[in-house]
Amino acid sequence: MKHYNWAILGCGSIANQLAQAMQKEGRNIYSVANRTYNNAVDFARQYGISKVYENIQDLFTDDAVDIVYISTPHNTHIHYLKEALQHNKHVLCEKSITLNISELEEALQIAAQHHVILAEAMTIYHMPLYKKLHEHVQAKTLGDLKMIQMNFGCYKDYNPNNRFFNPALAGGALLDIGVYALSFVRWFLSDKPDNVLSQVKFAPSGVDEQAGILLMNSAGEMATIALTLHAKQPKRGMIAFDKGYIEIYEYPRANKALITYTEDNRQELLEYGKIEDALRYEIRDMEQAVSGNKNEMYLNYTTDVMSIMTELRKTWGLSYPEEL
Repeated sequence: MKHYNWAILGCGSIANQLAQAMQKEGRNIYSVANRTYNNAVDFARQYGISKVYENIQDLFTDDAVDIVYISTPHNTHIHYLKEALQHNKHVLCEKSITLNISELEEALQIAAQHHVILAEAMTIYHMPLYKKLHEHVQAKTLGDLKMIQMNFGCYKDYNPNNRFFNPALAGGALLDIGVYALSFVRWFLSDKPDNVLSQVKFAPSGVDEQAGILLMNSAGEMATIALTLHAKQPKRGMIAFDKGYIEIYEYPRANKALITYTEDNRQELLEYGKIEDALRYEIRDMEQAVSGNKNEMYLNYTTDVMSIMTELRKTWGLSYPEEL
């Protein structure tokens, strides 16, 4: 496969993880930019990156850059997405890829006009385990899908200034952890949910800190999602079929699933891939898509999830400053 020059925009925790994954792949990152230049310099020094931009705009106009990885706060994504795509760069953007479906549709239009790949960095779509489970679902080895149950909870001390609770940073449970749960659900459903109900509890800052979501599609497949920023929950997913069910723990980067066949209570443990290689799988799939080979970035699922999250926030009356 062709060697691609990656540029990293944003130097937070997840960017460090991607840089480490690139090193494990035996690869060097071409360049880096950050709103705070000194942080970019430190990042470059740590990972042996030779090029640091003093001005973020210079990243977009650098003809040598093939793929831009964006890991800045949610509310900055659309601005950087548009710049990168308009300069003919392929883009892998951290979740949530945009604030709402209108922003995503605008980015999609630009990507199509410039014939470049746009994708969300959703590890679920790239873990070998999920690809194997998808084969099971398609083969109907467990029968027809009936119900999915999802939990995702973490405990965060309330601080209106941090990214979890600050509306100016697009805070809230839905965009931060709900995007994982909805992406998991969409992976297994045969079609996008067209009936969505919810309950929400707001933090004093006005963002969602806890939510319960019920979804159903035209096939009658249902899903329930429980999200909270104030209570630790197991990252557990359960997919129930009429002939058995699948249980997955630590699902964003899962490599194990337990299948129970309810007709005889027989159990099967599936184990594929490595948790620590999650971002390596993501990098490989992105480069495969950019090369013009099989595109397994599942932007259609990303679009469905963003549409659902936009509609949920609309029913909650929750908007961010950029949307007003």
